[in-house]
Amino acid sequence: MLRNAFLSIALSVLLAASLAGAARADDYPARPIMLVVPYPPGGGNDVIARIVAAKMGAALGREIVVENRGGAGGTIATRQVARAAADGYTLLVATSSLAINPSIYRDVGYDPHKDFAPIGLMARSQNVLLVNASLGVASVGELIARAKAAPGRLTFASTGGGNSVQLAAQLFAELAGVALTQIPYKGNAPALTDLLGGQVDMMFSPLPAAVGLMRQSKVRALAVTGSTRSPRFPDLPTIAQAGLPGYESELHYGIVAPAGVPRPFVDRLNAALRGALASPDVAQRFAALGAEVLASTPDAYAADIAAEEAKWSPIVRKAGIKAE
Repeated sequence: MLRNAFLSIALSVLLAASLAGAARADDYPARPIMLVVPYPPGGGNDVIARIVAAKMGAALGREIVVENRGGAGGTIATRQVARAAADGYTLLVATSSLAINPSIYRDVGYDPHKDFAPIGLMARSQNVLLVNASLGVASVGELIARAKAAPGRLTFASTGGGNSVQLAAQLFAELAGVALTQIPYKGNAPALTDLLGGQVDMMFSPLPAAVGLMRQSKVRALAVTGSTRSPRFPDLPTIAQAGLPGYESELHYGIVAPAGVPRPFVDRLNAALRGALASPDVAQRFAALGAEVLASTPDAYAADIAAEEAKWSPIVRKAGIKAE
């Protein structure tokens, strides 16, 4: 009798807890959500975040406030979000750097798999392979042949820090089996200026930054670095199509939350994110930034983070890339 009474009470408690959890999930979000961008205002990460945040906020019925916290290649803000309360009210805009930075920084302060709950992917962007026209090469195949004929003679501009510009070049050298000499720059603009002036032979540049130069006869665009051709430049082949099979270098953007956020919250955020990305104007606004919509489920984004780490960590270690 007592045992039956105890079981009845226990079941009632469990049912009440379950119903309370469901109610909390239905009520989420009950206040504004903070979306942290781990870079200064004005960059591609920031603009993409603000486009998506406005759409998601409207769908959720709560404002999503974008907060910029730059520093140390995004690692400072990333650590802060990893340690934030797992209540669904603090989110992070993550790029491929989330998976790559642990190989670049001695003590990055977070585990990309254990410390975060992926919400979903937002976008992808790619670079374009540019050469100075005076180099006399008109294709990826010719560029590889030139590099093999004179190991170490070809120079490439790099903005360092293990960013997509540097990694795209390192992956190219690795897959092509060539030696290239890196010339470091403090930013994309001075690197492009020296490419135009012939001080360096080649560069992998973000597409938006290269548009003006691509119209000048002194610079030649050979290919884009992504898995598909750029909608903005459909006549440009991918590097894989142009003669280097298996090459693909893209920067992925997504949203993550601290590990432990309830799955119903994650699913609701993912639904709002995917709805935002399906808005007709978002693809157009992304295209102006050289980006494309890339939506996913939370599980698919988790797999993408693992794939990015597996792909880039060996490249980073072999090239000896370390945070300055």
